[in-house]
Amino acid sequence: MIKKLSKGRFYKPKQTLFGEKKPDEEQLLKPYLYQNGKRTAYITGDYLYNQLGLTIQLPAIIKIATRDRRIFIHTGAIRATAVKSYVDVTEENYQLLGFLDALKDIRQIPDINLPAALTLLKNRIKALAPQRKTLVDYALAYPARVRALLGALLWELALIEGTQVLKNSLNPLTTYKLGLDDNILSTASQWNIQ
Repeated sequence: MIKKLSKGRFYKPKQTLFGEKKPDEEQLLKPYLYQNGKRTAYITGDYLYNQLGLTIQLPAIIKIATRDRRIFIHTGAIRATAVKSYVDVTEENYQLLGFLDALKDIRQIPDINLPAALTLLKNRIKALAPQRKTLVDYALAYPARVRALLGALLWELALIEGTQVLKNSLNPLTTYKLGLDDNILSTASQWNIQ
């Protein structure tokens, strides 16, 4: 027995002790994230930040980032809206872009503990060792506050190699008000972060 999910989309429900179970949200969103078998979008916003462990809040509306199309979903319990991606999305880079989105929205993430979040982000940067150069390259397409914060995090981890391009991309007279000081992030003042 199959059931209709939305126009042109069906699923086979699983039976559990508590009744019928619908597919999870990521499976429901999968057709919107791919186009002709290639990834063209990724989930961002509070839903992603919850997955990264930066917040415990789950949003009512999921944000989907894509470069070339606008995705709006209003299916059952799932609501999604579109946001613009700064670079083209691929299967290889969507996780890096999500990480950069977290840096971009660090002040807007609800219920965030900044010191704990920075520790978590630093651990993720350490785990991205083979992709660190690519991360820096993508950061150049993001706003200046993202480049400054990424540079400060890399400097604090003593991963200075390749960060000069981030430093050169910033206006030396601009300050970035992120609510961070040298007590929370020791290299904040060197990157004009306040």
